Amino acid sequence: MELELHQLDRRYEALRTRSARRERRLIASLSEVGQQTPIVVVRDGPRWVVVDGYKRVRAVHRLGQDVVRAAEWMLGELDALVLERVMRGGDGASAIEEGWLLRELVERFGLGQDELGRRFDRSTSWVSRRLGLVTELPASVQEQVRAGAIGAHAAMKYLVPLARANAADCEALGQAMGKLCPTSRQVAELYGAYMGGNRAVRERVVQDPALVLKVRAELGRAGSELTLAEELLRDLRIVTSVARRALQGVKKGALDGAGDAERARVREQSHEAHFETGRLLKACAQETNHVGSDDTNDHLPPA
Repeated sequence: MELELHQLDRRYEALRTRSARRERRLIASLSEVGQQTPIVVVRDGPRWVVVDGYKRVRAVHRLGQDVVRAAEWMLGELDALVLERVMRGGDGASAIEEGWLLRELVERFGLGQDELGRRFDRSTSWVSRRLGLVTELPASVQEQVRAGAIGAHAAMKYLVPLARANAADCEALGQAMGKLCPTSRQVAELYGAYMGGNRAVRERVVQDPALVLKVRAELGRAGSELTLAEELLRDLRIVTSVARRALQGVKKGALDGAGDAERARVREQSHEAHFETGRLLKACAQETNHVGSDDTNDHLPPA
């Protein structure tokens, strides 16, 4: 049968992640050959609840059409949702998407974890783990996952553990990542930098993940092909770039409105940076036969 878009109830659209690339491909296909597979709906009074086919509905709308082919399942809404998920099986749905569906079934239909386990032929612990994922991951990060800005599997593997450790940092990092649309490998790199770094590194990962990825790429690029002197020059360029960026942040008012505790931490970190760069400057001067130059001694911090 054919339904007009205004007849559709898309109440479960938020239970699926999106992919701009896949949706562009679907739009191109529909434009060329038309809709080949009907969406799945169930009747709810005068409207039709979409059970499967949200990408097709969005694609039809993007093409300026107002009619979509549909197949009605003669089932109740709950049974249809469960059947659709079971039929999809192992087609790549993430644990987070499964968690969204399970939470919807709990909230809308009042199902307990034991009942959910029976309906999906899964253990209660399987249900509990997936509900835990969508409880622990901040809502703003889940929105990034839904929009396709952050991959669902990467979010589950890296951001959920971070949320357990520090929900505020997870939320900030998720928002920053969403602007980058990182690959799974890049999410893994940022998570590794965060978990393996000191406080300053962690703050940088949260505040500017793009810079962290750039620095790590510089460090890893052709490392085995560089001489030790070339590696040193590369590292010095990175230090210079980071220092310039930090200076611009200060000039742009990064500390405007900062509290006493934040200002104290900035002072502490700037003194540490001054000390370490002073040691670097002294060592480079010694190795390049400029020991005793005014530029070196006059700017070294006290030992």
